[in-house]
Amino acid sequence: MNQSKTTTGKGCGKFTRTIIRIISFFLLTTSCIYSQDKRPFFLQDRGQGLPTSIFGNFIQKGEFIFYPFYEYYYDQDAEYTPSEFGYSGTKDFSARYRANEALLFFAWGITDRLAVEFEMAAISATQYKSKRDDSDMPEQIRESGLGDVEGQIRWRWSRETAKRPEIFSYYETVFPLQQDKKLIGTQNWEFKLGQGLIKGFAWGTMIFRAAVEYDAGEKKTDLSEYAVEYLKRISDNFQLYLGVEGLQTEVDLITDLQFKLTSKMFLRINNAFGVSSKATDYAPEFGLLFRL
Repeated sequence: MNQSKTTTGKGCGKFTRTIIRIISFFLLTTSCIYSQDKRPFFLQDRGQGLPTSIFGNFIQKGEFIFYPFYEYYYDQDAEYTPSEFGYSGTKDFSARYRANEALLFFAWGITDRLAVEFEMAAISATQYKSKRDDSDMPEQIRESGLGDVEGQIRWRWSRETAKRPEIFSYYETVFPLQQDKKLIGTQNWEFKLGQGLIKGFAWGTMIFRAAVEYDAGEKKTDLSEYAVEYLKRISDNFQLYLGVEGLQTEVDLITDLQFKLTSKMFLRINNAFGVSSKATDYAPEFGLLFRL
């Protein structure tokens, strides 16, 4: 019995020492990277670039970003109304929703204050019928084709300093290119105007943003997206992003890992978890980001 305990204790001690060595190596590596970086502490995680709509990514003057990526949507209780799809019934129901989306994202840093973006998608989506739905809607509605197509203009009002946050704005237009679709794409013009703040600290960088949106179909303006974001560059080859993003009553917890594969190519692995009942349950995303 005593010999067994001694052996177990030695094993635990060896495991503990191994963990301590790994953590010490990680802290030493990170410290060395930061000590060699001549940027001020509040820019260690992001550099001098303008923020883009791709989480945790910033663009420099004269830089071009190309990002092809894939996203999957898994929702067990997506809300729908049969009348939205042209069937009788105005009662709200919840049922399964699945979608596969391939997207292309482009960004160009025109100056150190101005950047433009363009994004387009191809999507295949299926909305299933609730068992409680007794309308004439079929058991499932499936659509595929062109998804959202949108463009953004991003502007930096003031640079971040040791005491003052960076202030930026963004203007977005979503084009109504799927007016005959019910499930995918955008049916009416949508315009969004947002404002954000960025402040870097020794323990990471915080980003706060919010936007209002005008829907030409409904002819009204509403609070659109809002977010609190955290970014940390763990090493020269890896960064971590955490965020809480809301779109009216839909709230997601977002995690994003980005790995540097070469000086120009990065692997992004993103996961969005629905926090509120109306948010999509789970939406993973991955792709390769190129900086040219």
